[in-house]
Amino acid sequence: MFESRQKVISNQYPAWKYLLLLVVIVLGLIYAAPNLFGDDPAVQVSPAKSVQFDASTEKTIESTLAKVDLDPKSLKYQNGQFLIRFHNADDQLKAKSVLKDVLGRQAVVALNLAPATPEFLRTMGAQPMYLGLDLRGGVHFLMDVDMEAAIEKNYNRYVDEIKATFRKERIRYLGVEYQQDHLMAKFRDAASVEAADKALQEAYPAQFNLIQKPDEHALEIRLLPKTLEEARTYALKQNITTLRNRINELGVAEPVIQQQGDRRIVVQLPGVQDTAKAKEILGATATLEFRLVEEKGDAARAEKTGYAPNGSRLYHFRNGRPILLKRSVIVTGDNVINAQSGIDPESGSPEVTVTLDGVGGRKMLATTKENIGNRMAVVFIENRIDTIEKGDETIKKRVTTKDVINAAVIRGQFANRFQITGLDSPQEAQDLALLLRAGALAAPMEIVEERTVGPSLGQDNIDQGMMSVVVGFLLVLVVMVWRYKVFGMIANVALTLNLVLIVAVLSLLQATLTLPGIAGIVLTVGMAVDANVLIFERIREELRNSSVQSAIHAGYEKAFVTIADANITTLLAAVVLFSFGTGPIKGFAITLSIGIITSMFTAILGTRALVNALYGNKPVEKLSV
Repeated sequence: MFESRQKVISNQYPAWKYLLLLVVIVLGLIYAAPNLFGDDPAVQVSPAKSVQFDASTEKTIESTLAKVDLDPKSLKYQNGQFLIRFHNADDQLKAKSVLKDVLGRQAVVALNLAPATPEFLRTMGAQPMYLGLDLRGGVHFLMDVDMEAAIEKNYNRYVDEIKATFRKERIRYLGVEYQQDHLMAKFRDAASVEAADKALQEAYPAQFNLIQKPDEHALEIRLLPKTLEEARTYALKQNITTLRNRINELGVAEPVIQQQGDRRIVVQLPGVQDTAKAKEILGATATLEFRLVEEKGDAARAEKTGYAPNGSRLYHFRNGRPILLKRSVIVTGDNVINAQSGIDPESGSPEVTVTLDGVGGRKMLATTKENIGNRMAVVFIENRIDTIEKGDETIKKRVTTKDVINAAVIRGQFANRFQITGLDSPQEAQDLALLLRAGALAAPMEIVEERTVGPSLGQDNIDQGMMSVVVGFLLVLVVMVWRYKVFGMIANVALTLNLVLIVAVLSLLQATLTLPGIAGIVLTVGMAVDANVLIFERIREELRNSSVQSAIHAGYEKAFVTIADANITTLLAAVVLFSFGTGPIKGFAITLSIGIITSMFTAILGTRALVNALYGNKPVEKLSV
């Protein structure tokens, strides 16, 4: 029993604890280091939809930059896109302008700030933290989706189908129209109302709630709550997809597009200062058309002469290849309900499954029945406003682009559900499904809040935020050394390690650092030193009644429960903030949570390791605490 007591108060850590601490310190330094190297002004060149880069693209970029005497710091092809680093921002802006003119719609050219992290750190997966909108600058939009319009659109989609059902069952009706939050079908007599109710129950058993009104010779048709909720969810998700697609065209690196609540969308565009241009892009309209390919015409000849054969029109794929399509449109994007990419089980090739509404299905059936073996093309049409700067004058020009994104052979007749094949890769299938789903907004949107954060304000935020961390940190260091002498120095080492670990974890998670996040770090510094104060004060109390080794052991042992209680309750509060809060509040909660965990590690394990190394199992008569 006596030997066990001596072992407990010897204050010696086993070798594995020192090794664990050393590994954590090394990893922390490695993953925090990238934040010291800053960023390089860069231009990011990404392929447009359905376009693939090759060796000729790299040569085009190099020759274009050489013609205007631009010497890039580096040019690398990674993750399917080119990243060109420059020595200064002037070269960066000049390069973006010339590359955008040369590459045109074949690529998306975006300004970016590329981390200047050394190669040996990048090979280990070490990357700096992202900076939020409040630190980097840019524009922020809060957009409200008109759910009432989405519901009305969903109801109107059923009008033609309901009329077709009545005609099929030979039920005479006066009309079917949308009224506020339901459809109203009117008839000549009560018997027709009864027959219509029975026909719709059989045709749509899980969609409608039917209410007969015999006195008015009418049938009230309401969508079930589950169907309405699905329509709202689909409208929100489709609008998010459409916005993401459009923002890619805007050429913004690292945009934030996320759902807020059940009907709002937050759009943050770091680095964008032109709010008007961003609003023009976000408000652009787009749609789709399905047309038959004119197989007999010569597209190359039509492109040279500028004249297409009678009954056809000249179109182009995204890569510039010409194709002749017939003038008549089969169906448009308004008829597309859904589109999903997948793999054909028979051939193993990628495909896209498209679902049309009733009207589109009937038109598609009639067309494909007569054109088996011919090709059908999908045309993506976008209307947008381009802003052109000419000296002091700003010219706004409305531009309509029509690109063929696919032309596949019709293998058999089909109606409202069919597969598009002949795609080169699963990625192309995913892109096509995305375009089909996101060709147009599912419901109108209104910008209810917009903010512009200038780059000077962003830098000012960074400077002030960093100043608050540095000043608070230095004051804590001075007070700890003055109050606790050697033990204060030990606490300061732990505080420094704590900051390094917080930055390392945020970088490892590729989290976005915001101004509230910096506030969370400052708060963590105070909480970390609070744990050390509890331990050191406890050691002081124990020194009055016990030996040095016993006081050290009892100080850490008895203060642990208090430290754990305080930190766990704060961690629970941070979890609640993260669960129910929005953007800035989440950023504060994340950094606070990480800081709490790292501070407990450094305050308890880190300082104890240093104290044990200095005083453990040594004949010490007095502590400098």
